[in-house]
Amino acid sequence: MLFNSYIFVLVFLPVCIIGYFLLNHFAEPYAGKLFLLGMSLWFYGYFNIVYLPIILVSMIVNYMVYVLLKSLWKPRVRMVLLILAIIIDIGILFYFKYYGFFAENINTVFRCDLTAKDLVLPLGISFFTFQQLSFVIDAYRREISDYHWLEYGLFVTYFPQLIAGPIVTHDQLISQFIDRDRGKINWNNMASGLYLFALGMAKKVLIADTFGNAANWGFSNIGQLDSLSAFVTMLSYTFQIYFDFSGYCDMALGMARMMNIDLPINFNSPYKSLTILEFWNRWHITLTRFFTKYVYIPLGGNRRGKGRTYINIMIVFIASGFWHGANWTFLLWGMMHGIFSVITKMQRSFFERLPPFFSWFLTFGFINGSWIFFRADSVRDGLRLGWKIVNLKVTGIAGNLTDCFNLAEFRFLNRILANMTGIDILEQFPYFYLGLFLVGAAVCTLGKKNAYERMMDFSPTGGSLIITVTLLLWSICSFSGISTFLYFNF
Repeated sequence: MLFNSYIFVLVFLPVCIIGYFLLNHFAEPYAGKLFLLGMSLWFYGYFNIVYLPIILVSMIVNYMVYVLLKSLWKPRVRMVLLILAIIIDIGILFYFKYYGFFAENINTVFRCDLTAKDLVLPLGISFFTFQQLSFVIDAYRREISDYHWLEYGLFVTYFPQLIAGPIVTHDQLISQFIDRDRGKINWNNMASGLYLFALGMAKKVLIADTFGNAANWGFSNIGQLDSLSAFVTMLSYTFQIYFDFSGYCDMALGMARMMNIDLPINFNSPYKSLTILEFWNRWHITLTRFFTKYVYIPLGGNRRGKGRTYINIMIVFIASGFWHGANWTFLLWGMMHGIFSVITKMQRSFFERLPPFFSWFLTFGFINGSWIFFRADSVRDGLRLGWKIVNLKVTGIAGNLTDCFNLAEFRFLNRILANMTGIDILEQFPYFYLGLFLVGAAVCTLGKKNAYERMMDFSPTGGSLIITVTLLLWSICSFSGISTFLYFNF
């Protein structure tokens, strides 16, 4: 089920919130949690019921491991149990997400005939796998309290963050489900959560999907692009993935806040970063935290000399790239970020001496270039698009690209203006709406407070109500087809 769908906005979410608070008020404490667990499983299984047994089996296995780790004391037995749990979790993830990739490449290199199964990737498998891995590892370290199976089930399946994060830890979430005071409706949280939800939906439906249409056309028609069109294609994906992921994070935090649950911030204006190290402290924050705690530090972190530190950084970024998808493009993207991060650490004094604008420009330019390979279907296509940008052959922006930004709303307003004044904006300024989107996106990403910062001093007002209702209605009226969030694919 998609956040940006009629059934979710008009049926699922209202039923879920109303039912949750009614049960918390009139029934036993566990009733509301059981209802929320059931709704979360419905949310997960709605798109494809085949996904449901996968997450259920994964949850049962990991909870059983947790129970055994809690009761066992022999170090060797506990270690064997932890290794077994990790193998099962990674094995399930590998089978569904990476088996085809490895089978195809082994067949190519060794001329084998392994069957490359065309498996359907379960939604959010990378997220709920990592979340459960963190749980069993913490259980092995005896860092976990006694949790009921219902609380654990909610920790894994809580629908706002189930499909695309944030990747939460047990101490961040379960204690909130246990707190009975959070089961009572809080109208300030309801107002701010709905505002955040509306803002995130507008980012996704009105901005990200528009840039996505342009990026999809550009990456599918690289041969037809001149340098300017290729540059617009690159920027379109840069802004698409920003507003898509930012929108999801806002909607997830907003829905959770409506239910008095505080999810950790996962996105904090990353395009304002002055270095690539700062970027990864702002982009997908919980994924960075996971790799730091469970990969980088166990490898030795920065405690074993500079050389080992740089190797550990590269391992983390290669793993991060591969986590995003089973394709050489993602591995290359991860390696690029790893190499630039190592260079930044090695030459820290150089980057610190740079004027802020040049440091930002260098970082943002690198991020744009690396997104090309993240989005491209193959490394070859990424190189082709990169070459189109740098060869400086300009014939004019492709009409199909500019058309992606001429939304129905704009065409309607343009007709009214033309009838009133005789001025047709598109005839005189054919790139007007394209420029409007690019400039507007730049202002929003670089010059405005992000949603998290706005929530710090948010108070319900008539103005916020108008904004919330307007964005919700505009977004709902703009629903068209199936437009999944990009991180659903990871």
